[in-house]
Amino acid sequence: MSTPAEPRRTAIPEDDRSGASMMADERESLHDWLEMYRHTLPLKLGGLTAEQLCIASVPPSNLTLLGLVRHLTEVERYWFGAVVAGETLPSVYCAHDRDGDFTDVDPAQAFDDLARYDAEVVASRERAAEVTDLDAALPGQRNGEPVNLRWVYTHLIEEYARHLGHADLVRESLDGATGY
Repeated sequence: MSTPAEPRRTAIPEDDRSGASMMADERESLHDWLEMYRHTLPLKLGGLTAEQLCIASVPPSNLTLLGLVRHLTEVERYWFGAVVAGETLPSVYCAHDRDGDFTDVDPAQAFDDLARYDAEVVASRERAAEVTDLDAALPGQRNGEPVNLRWVYTHLIEEYARHLGHADLVRESLDGATGY
């Protein structure tokens, strides 16, 4: 009689977040705050199975940890790809459903979705590094309006902070884990 295989789980990363220097200049501060939040997301997912990542644990909401990852993948792709770099990029999850990042989660695709997020963050860092002036209008626009990198960084910090708060609640409801 064989024992069923243990389900694959997400890595449990070491918490190596340091936050922004309290004496950083503006660019470094904005970058470092965004990086701290980018490093926080995997901590919220550590040790979970693909099935757990897809559990909507705060009824009646369909909000899942994987949905949050997929949404932040779209956010990174749009803001740093389309706006910062001016690239024409198709949506990864929302091409046929505006809420597809949240609604079409699938345990069979969970680890691929996590890898896609990681790759999008790498691409976002590279695109941001190409911009030398926080004040300059970026190649892409938002709703027909020019945007600068300062605004994008500030918006992404807000976006991550909000969704990491959601992740805290979803994760705690799954297994009681909490953490900053």
